[in-house]
Amino acid sequence: MDVDVASADAGGIAELWDRLTGTQPDPPWWLVVLAALPALAAVLHGPTWRVARNVVTIAHEGGHALAALLTARKLDGIKLHSDTSGVTVSRGKPYGPGMVFTAMAGYLAPPLLGLLFAALLAGGRVTLMLWFSLALLAGMLVMIRNVYGALSVAATGAVIFAVSWFGGDKTQAGFAYLAAWFLLLAAPRPVVELQRMRARRMAPSSDADQLAQLTGVPGLAWVGLFATVSLAALVAGAALMAPDGASLPDLPGPPGL
Repeated sequence: MDVDVASADAGGIAELWDRLTGTQPDPPWWLVVLAALPALAAVLHGPTWRVARNVVTIAHEGGHALAALLTARKLDGIKLHSDTSGVTVSRGKPYGPGMVFTAMAGYLAPPLLGLLFAALLAGGRVTLMLWFSLALLAGMLVMIRNVYGALSVAATGAVIFAVSWFGGDKTQAGFAYLAAWFLLLAAPRPVVELQRMRARRMAPSSDADQLAQLTGVPGLAWVGLFATVSLAALVAGAALMAPDGASLPDLPGPPGL
């Protein structure tokens, strides 16, 4: 009996691993295109954006946190606030490459994460993309230091888990493409908002201004870098996710041909 249970468990784990590392069929072209529409609407519609922006903030602060760990800084914690702002606290030298990369990573994280998701989806790895997202959120949740932040990350993870565990292939693919499109389309807007606040002198300690103090490079140049990366990731990600010619429907030709 114990042997049967162990065999069943091993079989279940092997099946899960195969699905995680394997590829899924390409979704229909209309699903890829349709997923972009609510993502774009969430970015352009003000009230929806104020809620959806929390996802961008999670990616932004996660970028700071990951860069801090990769540059051997000590990560003290992350806080996410209901106004969609956030703060990541790390310890180490207040200057040098580690601090520069940590400050730079926030605005670069959402577009680069969206581009990574697009690359995974282009390779048919829908399940891997969803579970990779869960792994990132789980790692981030450990470092959250306030209730709102914990609820935001946990709620986001719960939605992804529910879709990946209970959803069918088309549901999973639609959600995955929606997430990738949203990150790619949303990434430029915080950069625009950042420069507007800087122009009004409302963000004296923004990431761009911190980088200006650390490097001597003007803050506007850093804003330009953030914008360039965001737009480049959007173009590259859209190209990766665009339906290929084989998946598009055949259009009727001219009469008599």
